[in-house]
Amino acid sequence: MESFEEMRGYDWDYVLNAGTTEVDGVDPKTMELCYGTRSFPQSIDLPGAWHGTRFSDESGYVYHLSIEEVKEVENALFHFKALGLDGDLICRQNFPLPTVSVNLDRIRLDVHEGKGFGLVRGLNPSDYSAEDLTMMYLGIQSYVANLRGRQDKTGNMLVHIIADKSSELSSQHHRHSTSKITFHNEESGDIVSWLTRSTAASGGRCIIASGYAVYNILNRHHPASIRQLSQPKWVFANQEGYPRPIFFYHRNRIMLNFGRVPLIGNAIHPRPAHLPRISMKQLKALEDIESAARKVQLEIETKPGDIHFINNLFILHKRDSFKNGDGVGEKRHLVRMRLRDDELGWNLPESLRKEWADAFGAGLDKLWHIDPMPEGYFPLRSYPN
Repeated sequence: MESFEEMRGYDWDYVLNAGTTEVDGVDPKTMELCYGTRSFPQSIDLPGAWHGTRFSDESGYVYHLSIEEVKEVENALFHFKALGLDGDLICRQNFPLPTVSVNLDRIRLDVHEGKGFGLVRGLNPSDYSAEDLTMMYLGIQSYVANLRGRQDKTGNMLVHIIADKSSELSSQHHRHSTSKITFHNEESGDIVSWLTRSTAASGGRCIIASGYAVYNILNRHHPASIRQLSQPKWVFANQEGYPRPIFFYHRNRIMLNFGRVPLIGNAIHPRPAHLPRISMKQLKALEDIESAARKVQLEIETKPGDIHFINNLFILHKRDSFKNGDGVGEKRHLVRMRLRDDELGWNLPESLRKEWADAFGAGLDKLWHIDPMPEGYFPLRSYPN
């Protein structure tokens, strides 16, 4: 893959407009199906094509740990610690959950092949040290996906999402701002998971939307936007390589993966001058995604100790704005991870594989910081997703 320096000399008009005609419904550059072919579905009728109104109460997606089940998780932690192993070696085999595993297996299947998300509730962060809480998170998580991914070039495995007003860059970066953000995916990981260590005094809800439901709305009411989104003409500032689609149809699955800031920039993260500006049709397509996602969204009131799992290949997520308080436990703190399961993980389109390889490839450096560290350890990327 070319570097940004090599890409500066591209004739972008040629790259984006030449050689992308459909041949039997396949783009000659990416060998991925283009919209408008017989193979692209007219609608998606799967459990994952939900509207938020389907979930009249949280019982449809929250697994509440009972007192006995919390004790089982604690006992699994004691068992693992007695082995004397490093915390990053936690797996199903050394973190035994004979009862809890039944429901975690259901979540695992549901995240991959069902509605695409699930939530485990019942741990009280104040009852445990940060290290023990993190190991319990890893233990529960290992039953949903067995591979953990790096989240930056430094190799950080845990990303702490907290408000930080120490600099203009930090305060306006998605990870550390208190402002609402738009719907997006993370740039790698079949599953995005996060542990809520504490919540804000107000706001900060988790908001998700089904990409399948978004696709159905766009295909019905904005087919021109679907055509834009499925063409390999989107150049992301945070991903080195050729232009790629936002919506994919690969191995009989619709997938989507994007973030707005790497495509259009913002005040603190302007789009690099050497990259092409998106067209008005492309901008409208992004607005259509946001509008459709709002129509089908599900708002989840997050509680301390909650562990979220969402399918990053068809579920969009965002948060609303929030305000931290001065009291103990009134400052929003999430610990995010990116996951993949080597049995149920999806086959990926070619143009997503480099990002996944950078995250899950063997032999790469990994860093584990249980608590937030200075910027040098958690570098802020220039173009957040």
